[in-house]
Amino acid sequence: MTDLIQVMTTIDSREEAQNIARALVQGRLASCVQIIGPITSVYWWREQIETDEEWLCIAKSRQELYPQLEKTIRQIHPYDVPEILAMPVVAGNPDYLAWLTNELQR
Repeated sequence: MTDLIQVMTTIDSREEAQNIARALVQGRLASCVQIIGPITSVYWWREQIETDEEWLCIAKSRQELYPQLEKTIRQIHPYDVPEILAMPVVAGNPDYLAWLTNELQR
């Protein structure tokens, strides 16, 4: 087990996804943010099933940085209830994990 995490959020435009990615990387809250999309999200919202085109951001970070990372996403994100989910990184290429760790806030 490592102290590294991957944090996911979805957003409604490529430009907003890039804004989030830049803010997290510039702040050294994420070593890397991958933007995937467009994707299609189907979900319940206000008693209706919605279908929207979104972009998925996957940020590589450390557990201790999560509170500030979440705060930064919330400051930028336009959704009332943004998806922000963190998952542990249990194992990985040691060289890649070292690079991730070295690029984050200390």
